[in-house]
Amino acid sequence: MSTPSTTAPAPSGMLGRLTKHTDLLAAIGIVVIVAMLIVPLPPLLLDLMITINIAAAIAVVVTTLYLGKALELSVFPSLLLLTTIFRLAINVSVTRLVLSEGEAGQVVHAFGEFVIGGNLVVGLVVFLILVVIQFVVVTNGAGRVAEVAARFTLDAMPGKQMAIDADLNAGQISEEQARERRKEIAQEADFYGAMDGASKFVKGDAVAAIIITIINLVGGLAIGVAMNGMPFGDAAHQYSLLTIGDGLAAQVPALLISVATGIIVTRSASEEDLGTDIAGQLTRQFKAPLFAGVAILMFGLIPGLPKLPFLLVGGGLIFLGLQLRKRYQAEERVAEAAAAAEAARPALAAAAPELDVEALPPDALELAIGYGLVGMVDERDGGSLLRRISHVRRQLASELGMIVPPVRVHDEPGLDAHAYVVRVRGGEVARGKLLAGHLLAMDPGDAVGQLAGVPTTEPAFGLPATWITEEGRAEAEALGFTVVDGESVVVTHLTEQIRGHAGELLTRQDVHELVETLKRSNEAAVNEVIGDGLTLGELQRVLQRLLAEGVSIRDLGTIVEAVGDRARLTREIDLLAEHARQALARQITGPHVDEDHRLRVLALDPGVEQEVAGALVQTPEGEVLALDPARAQSLVGALRAESETAARRGIHPVLLCSSRVRRHLRRLVEQALPQLPVCSYNEIGPGINVETVGVITP
Repeated sequence: MSTPSTTAPAPSGMLGRLTKHTDLLAAIGIVVIVAMLIVPLPPLLLDLMITINIAAAIAVVVTTLYLGKALELSVFPSLLLLTTIFRLAINVSVTRLVLSEGEAGQVVHAFGEFVIGGNLVVGLVVFLILVVIQFVVVTNGAGRVAEVAARFTLDAMPGKQMAIDADLNAGQISEEQARERRKEIAQEADFYGAMDGASKFVKGDAVAAIIITIINLVGGLAIGVAMNGMPFGDAAHQYSLLTIGDGLAAQVPALLISVATGIIVTRSASEEDLGTDIAGQLTRQFKAPLFAGVAILMFGLIPGLPKLPFLLVGGGLIFLGLQLRKRYQAEERVAEAAAAAEAARPALAAAAPELDVEALPPDALELAIGYGLVGMVDERDGGSLLRRISHVRRQLASELGMIVPPVRVHDEPGLDAHAYVVRVRGGEVARGKLLAGHLLAMDPGDAVGQLAGVPTTEPAFGLPATWITEEGRAEAEALGFTVVDGESVVVTHLTEQIRGHAGELLTRQDVHELVETLKRSNEAAVNEVIGDGLTLGELQRVLQRLLAEGVSIRDLGTIVEAVGDRARLTREIDLLAEHARQALARQITGPHVDEDHRLRVLALDPGVEQEVAGALVQTPEGEVLALDPARAQSLVGALRAESETAARRGIHPVLLCSSRVRRHLRRLVEQALPQLPVCSYNEIGPGINVETVGVITP
């Protein structure tokens, strides 16, 4: 037995054939509208067109009532133009018949007879009232709302784009979801911008209706009296009837379209249709109908006013208010019962604690910016910060061999307008401030001359720099200064912070994913080392040690094999990391070797190195350096002096020492000299010539 399909069947018969050719039908409709402006229509066909116009206007109004949000009828601006042109084409056709033949079909005649009712003045007054309602009230209001909505929508676009890009950069949404949300924002801006202009069609239509009515009335009287020889009274009655009938037949659908325009531009996004929203929101307060009912009953007590209408309306409102109060009280009882049940529920906090927003884990990487830097995020204003951060993440992932977490970028009200803060796992690690409208000029070491500007310090590397104006850029570059914009300053600072805190950013889940990737190409090493020889947590701490010193873990296979061999002898993380460094010798020393294969180093005097080695003490937590604080400070000062002397010669040396004291010296100097690499003799590969440029003496 076959199960019925749940897919909606495709339209069949005539409806199916029509829906397949909607583009052709639209083109034919536009051609017909244009033809109506030129070709005379017989009265019967004109009656049909007027009826279609009224039916289309009613259908459009009903459609707008059932919209959840305006974008569900995004074709409305074009539809408004077509209905306006169609209505004007009917007016032209009616005017042609009225002036040429003295008739305009049965629909126009019936409208005129029904409204005039034997009194021409009454008909004119009713027609003018409809025009005033449409032109002064509905059209002007809808036009103003459309204008304000368009302005607010365009002003809100940068913030919405920023929110989307921030969510995408934080990994909260996918590329496809971000693309859909950007598309919706663009459609919303286009829609309200089009509605701002399309509302002018309705206003112009109202003006045209008045002009056409005057033409029909004056022209009809002139033709009837002067050309057709009709008495003035007969001509006035005949052409006034037709003119008013034409005006009403056009104004009724025009008023409906104006109402639809007002509804769609004032419609807020909702899950329900307009009628449901109105009923639901107006009936939330039972006091309003009660108060209104009492007030209406009091009006009924005033002498001279009719009692029955006020009593009926007042009593009805009071009845409605009482019913709403009963419903409100019932809902309150249900809410109280639910609250009591919740309070009586056994405490399960120990077994399954409630998730508190404050307890949620912080973002791994966070960049908070002041409101003055928001333009860097808005691509419409030329900002490319988010795109450059994404590029930095890919670059660092390739350079360090680790998964760089997303960076959450957001504006923070508490910051200065042009300040920014970098946070790692919720803790602030760096802070900077830009000078609005200025560029940062830095001396790479060979610049000449002085720059006029605001002296400062480059935040990423602590170099002396100067804030200059855009006009001074050419002069600064001619003098040899490196000039960057504020966005580059932020990106460079963020990049260095990510590189410097890479060890903190590497999670155990990241290591698991890296190991699983390695397993596809080096399964033997992974199976031998991970589990039996080394735990995933121990491998994570080894990798964190390497990253903390700027060593890439991209060659994970070599690291795993080296650590696996050493893990049979010791499980001390520092020793395992040192063994991994020796396996990565070429990678570590390679960036410091010049074209002549020379490695320029600062060497320790044998006595100094022996003194440091003798100060090593074995503790339960591992080996530590127990050097006298004054002596340690003196050693750091000597290293700083030799490093600065080499830097003045354009040399960036490496501190070279034995593998036993290397990691201890690194910890000793990393605060004062974070840019000084510390390598051991075992990390110098074959073929490298070591040139000593300074010796640290006692």
